Amino acid sequence: MSAPTRPAQARIDVVLSPDDGQRLANLAGPFDAHLRQIELRLGIEIRNRGNLFQLVGTRADAQRGEAVLNSLFNLTLEQPIGTEQVHLALAEHTEPAEAPLARQEETVEGEVIIRTKRGVVRGRSAQQKAYLSAINRHDLNFGVGPAGTGKTYLAVASAVNALERDRVRRIVLVRPAVEAGEKLGFLPGDMADKINPYLRPLYDALYEMMGFEKVARLTEKNVIEVAPLAFMRGRTLNESYVILDEAQNTTLEQMKMFLTRLGFGSVAVVTGDVTQIDLPRHEKSGLKHALNIVANIPGVSVTHFKKEDVVRHPLVQAIVEAYEVFEAQHPDGAAH
Repeated sequence: MSAPTRPAQARIDVVLSPDDGQRLANLAGPFDAHLRQIELRLGIEIRNRGNLFQLVGTRADAQRGEAVLNSLFNLTLEQPIGTEQVHLALAEHTEPAEAPLARQEETVEGEVIIRTKRGVVRGRSAQQKAYLSAINRHDLNFGVGPAGTGKTYLAVASAVNALERDRVRRIVLVRPAVEAGEKLGFLPGDMADKINPYLRPLYDALYEMMGFEKVARLTEKNVIEVAPLAFMRGRTLNESYVILDEAQNTTLEQMKMFLTRLGFGSVAVVTGDVTQIDLPRHEKSGLKHALNIVANIPGVSVTHFKKEDVVRHPLVQAIVEAYEVFEAQHPDGAAH
C-alpha cells in the first residue's frame, strides 16, 4: 500500500518592520507561546530570528500565517498580545469551514498514535481509532457508549499528550457527584476526602500515564485539576484540556454550564453512557439533551461506541449485550 501523498510544502519569508525588540517579544509571547499557538492552529512551522520570519507549510496555510503575524504585529502598537488576541487573529484569517485544523499528533497511515512515558496508546477498535482522530481535529468532542470502551482512558491520554507538547497549559478533569447533595456532609473528612471517591477513576488513568509522583507534583502546582462539576460554575477555562466524565449524570443546567466554560485555546471531551443514568427519575440527562442540540455544530464531534468496542474482560462485552437484550424486551423496567 503506497503512502498517502503529502501536500506540497511552501516557504514564505516575512519581514516585520520596524525591527522593534519590545514589539517582537510582545508578538511572540512568553517562550514563543503565541508562535506555537499559530503553528498548531494552521499546521505550519515558524522559524524566526529577530524580525525575520520563515513560514513553512502548504502555501495557503503559510499565507494565512503571514496575515496573522502582520495583523498581530500591527496590534502590538496598541496593546499587549495575549491568547485571546491570537485566537481572534486566527479566526479572522481562517475560513470557518477549515477550522479547527489537525493538531499535528503523530499518525501512522492516518491513525493517531499517542506516546506517553508509560508506553504507546492507540485505538484498538475502529471506533476507538475514529475517536482519537476526532479528538485531534475538534475542540468539543463527545464519546458515548458502554463501560469498558476506552472513552475516558483515551481522552486522558490525549490530554496528557497535549500538556506534554505544550498545546495546553493545564488539564481539568471533571465528574458530577450525583450521590452528593446533602449526603456529602455525612461523609468523613474535608471536601477533598468527600469527593475523592467520585474522582478516583480519573486519578487512576493519570497515574498510569504519568506516574504517581509527577501527577502529585502537577496537581500541587494546579497544572492538573480534578474537581466535581459544581466547582466549574462561573469559570472560563482558557488553554485547558477539559474532560467531563460520567456526563450522563449531569442535569440539563449543569451540561449547559459546562459547555459554556470553554475558553480560548481549549479542548473539551465529554464522555458518558446513556444506559447508566443515576439521576433522580424526574431529572433529564444533560448528556442526552446536549447530543440532540449541539451534535451538528461545526467543530463538534460525536463518537458512538458499541459493545464490540469493549476492551475489558471478555465477560464485560457479554454482560453489556445481555442488558441490551433485556432492556429491549422490558422497556418499562429498563434504566431511564
